[in-house]
Amino acid sequence: MPETYELRIKKEALKFASSHMTVFPDGTKEALHGHHYQPSVSISLAPVAFEKMISFSEVKTSMKKLAALWDEKVLLATENPFFKIADFNSKKIDFTLCGKHYVLPSDEVVMLKVDNITCENLARAYFEFLEADLECLKRPEIKSISVFIEESPGQGAGYTREMNA
Repeated sequence: MPETYELRIKKEALKFASSHMTVFPDGTKEALHGHHYQPSVSISLAPVAFEKMISFSEVKTSMKKLAALWDEKVLLATENPFFKIADFNSKKIDFTLCGKHYVLPSDEVVMLKVDNITCENLARAYFEFLEADLECLKRPEIKSISVFIEESPGQGAGYTREMNA
């Protein structure tokens, strides 16, 4: 029978605290609020020989990079139909979301190419960052990669991509 192994990484040191506003299809939204997001990554792979092992530290280093990018930031969904930028420069972003006006310092905002800031979309964006950052994830032994983003203990969402299919 074919064997599959799974690497899982979820560490307290890889958390990030971000603010967001989830938008609903009717044009309403949540108030600006934040979470201490806890990401976890699972890598499903066929048996690998010693010389092709995947290092936990390599994946954790990439996860730390992303945590540093998103930590203490306001996450904005650039593809949301209710999001309109009035002005964006090195000092500020001036925008409306669901008809409400906001002005924030540019260095405290991360713009994500998603249609909404939800755990599902954060999980996919997190995966895409890891995929671009880690060469080891392109190996043929990898069957799938899953990212799960927990916004509070016991509540979150995940994204899985089948690899090399």
